[in-house]
Amino acid sequence: MTGDPLLEVTNLAVRFAGADHATVSNVGLTIRPGECVALVGESGSGKSTIARALLGLAPEGAQVTASTFTVDSADARQWKERDWRAVRGRFAGLILQDALVSLDPLRSVGREVEEAVRESGVPRGQRHEEVIDLLRSVGFPNPEKRSTQYAHELSGGLRQRALIASALGGNPQLLIADEPTTALDVTVQRQVLDLLRHEREQGLGILLVSHDLAVVADIADFVLVLHHGRIVERGAPRELLTRPAQPYTRNLVNAIPRAAADANPSSSPRRCNDPILRAEHISVEYRSPAGGTHERFTALDDVSVEVQPGQTLGIVGESGSGKSTLLRILLATQEPDSGTVTLDGRAWSGIPERSRRDRRRRMQMVPQDPLSSFDPRYSVRRILSEAFPRGKGDSAAVSALDAVALSADLLDRYPLELSGGQRQRVAIARAIATDPQILLCDEAVSALDMLAQKQILALLRDIQDERGISIVFVSHDLRVVRSIAQEVVVLKEGHVVEFGPARKVYEEPQHPYTRLLLEALPKASTDVLR
Repeated sequence: MTGDPLLEVTNLAVRFAGADHATVSNVGLTIRPGECVALVGESGSGKSTIARALLGLAPEGAQVTASTFTVDSADARQWKERDWRAVRGRFAGLILQDALVSLDPLRSVGREVEEAVRESGVPRGQRHEEVIDLLRSVGFPNPEKRSTQYAHELSGGLRQRALIASALGGNPQLLIADEPTTALDVTVQRQVLDLLRHEREQGLGILLVSHDLAVVADIADFVLVLHHGRIVERGAPRELLTRPAQPYTRNLVNAIPRAAADANPSSSPRRCNDPILRAEHISVEYRSPAGGTHERFTALDDVSVEVQPGQTLGIVGESGSGKSTLLRILLATQEPDSGTVTLDGRAWSGIPERSRRDRRRRMQMVPQDPLSSFDPRYSVRRILSEAFPRGKGDSAAVSALDAVALSADLLDRYPLELSGGQRQRVAIARAIATDPQILLCDEAVSALDMLAQKQILALLRDIQDERGISIVFVSHDLRVVRSIAQEVVVLKEGHVVEFGPARKVYEEPQHPYTRLLLEALPKASTDVLR
């Protein structure tokens, strides 16, 4: 790449007050115009800490030092907050991984993006059109209508797309993207990666933070592998995928889901006449504000699914296809407009909540946004204790953390002190702690790095084998669903367009939409690994 570096740092270190050692140490990287550098590592390896430090957003109490720290040709080592504010948004944009926390709950997403567009100098009369174009470019369906909605009215994927549009709205020269596609389905992920690739070709410099080597391989020019706050290996994506020198890098490569290799050995479903959970002819409509009027939006239309005892049903589809609504119907936290749900052959929908109480503990939910589902005032110890009967102490909480590969040291931490992957694992630990018969997983591994993801999927399979648990597994990642589900439902705009044994759906897709989803999977790593 040519031109002066947009960002250059050597011997970067981040140390927190009272810590025995630096969280990040001896990190060096250079990003030039038109170059994408990727930072890859498991959750807790320091990726987000580095990304924030590079924009002067290190957590309070953190000490950031570096031998060289140049931003836009200026020495940033002694910068104050006002100096950083001058470069954020205009020179450098930031995409965070927690869209619900990052977006203003009191402003529509259109207003959120418009603020960034205004800062880039776009005249007032052209801002609305620019906002709509940005939302459309990141895959927003019906951007005119959706731009009037607020963050809580959107799915996790749509919120993430709004965050990306906001970061690009300032027309920055440098973009720091912290897990920008984590919450996106494969078709929108492909669209966003193509957009970032186009922007890179126009001269945008990108630091891409990701746990997904498959995503990184599709766009990055250079990859830095981070482990325990230090760079252990660096090189071109293809080189790292085919000839990793370090054992840790080899573990990351081996953890990438491979449809053929990771297929569940018991992927042939065992069907019975009495499914444990059955939804028949479910339809749901919402009223959504648009331009001052209330329009009807169909979330589910005549959807029927069955969950077999001891089996996993995978539900895939784009963001906004109705996946999360269907989970709420199955969990009976929302009533369908029409249709019925039965649990063990007994009515589960259309009955008073008191009639469900004795069966509630049999079903547990792993949410898509753990941060929004946890009380921020509760420690991990208290979050987990809610799942246990009275009298069980720390030993039960420690066992629950151990089941999802977390240390007991986290018991006194609060949700905001955990990484995204750590929060997701705490949510899974809380769900399985009640020993449920049915586990409903809404993007349960989407925030996890590849190593933790592989471990959690193996854990879920082991629990299923040992306890005969049934799982409903929703994910935008078709590779993940293929590795755990015996049967798969494909949703599109509230309709079931394909249903059947996982192996058949993946190897012999009948519907054009299913084929589109499979074709949108990351290509570079798939071709290399094959």
